[in-house]
Amino acid sequence: MDLNLSGRHALVCGASQGIGLATATALAGLGADVTLLARRDALLRELAGQLPRIRDGQVHGWIAADAVDTERLRAQVEALAAGKPVHILVNNSGGPPPGTVHGTGIAAFESALRQHLFANHAVTEAVIPGMERDGYGRIVNVISTSVKEPIKGLGVSNTTRWAVAGWAKTLATELAPKGITVNNVLPGSTLTPRIDQIIDTTVARTGRSREDVFAGMVAEIPMGRFAQPEETANAIAFLCSPAASYITGINLPVDGGRTRSL
Repeated sequence: MDLNLSGRHALVCGASQGIGLATATALAGLGADVTLLARRDALLRELAGQLPRIRDGQVHGWIAADAVDTERLRAQVEALAAGKPVHILVNNSGGPPPGTVHGTGIAAFESALRQHLFANHAVTEAVIPGMERDGYGRIVNVISTSVKEPIKGLGVSNTTRWAVAGWAKTLATELAPKGITVNNVLPGSTLTPRIDQIIDTTVARTGRSREDVFAGMVAEIPMGRFAQPEETANAIAFLCSPAASYITGINLPVDGGRTRSL
């Protein structure tokens, strides 16, 4: 099985922590040059210096950018790709705040769509030309299992994730003739700051203890535990590899069996 990414350049969004950082580490471990993208410049500089280097000449870098400013974001990625084409793009961003659909203002939906759908589109448009020129393209969007089953209490997130999934499926069909794949990875409950946010919100809304909320979430997972970020990153890395050349347009849950639908 060919997992070798030597000579490939990966751009990983939301790469300062959690699944994003774990993915950047996995791709670097397969030989890719990795550029980290997130908001905190000093932290990114430090993290880029800690990524694996398994071959001579392997170089890692970073871009400090805010997904909310889509025009500037696209310009920054276009500048990166002009100097060094991006062959692998991992679109990843923290989820919208928990809450119900009913009672939520329009601005919350607009903000979430800008951070996820619009930012994904801006970055993707910036890197596709380089993928076409070099004959290698892998685009993986980190979304949520809510694409298959809406998650209670995550109204804005459910809505936004479905929008991204529809965009990705359409794009996969458009880019397939060019040999560029577009896939979605759907993490379940994963030990990241996002899960802490969801637990804290549930505690505040219900008055239950943090331990009780945590245990209730774990009880919904057939494997009986939350995922480690590295487990989700491994699935993403596979979809970015040469071995996944004939896989496109899919939604891949990485959730310990929590999703009950097919």
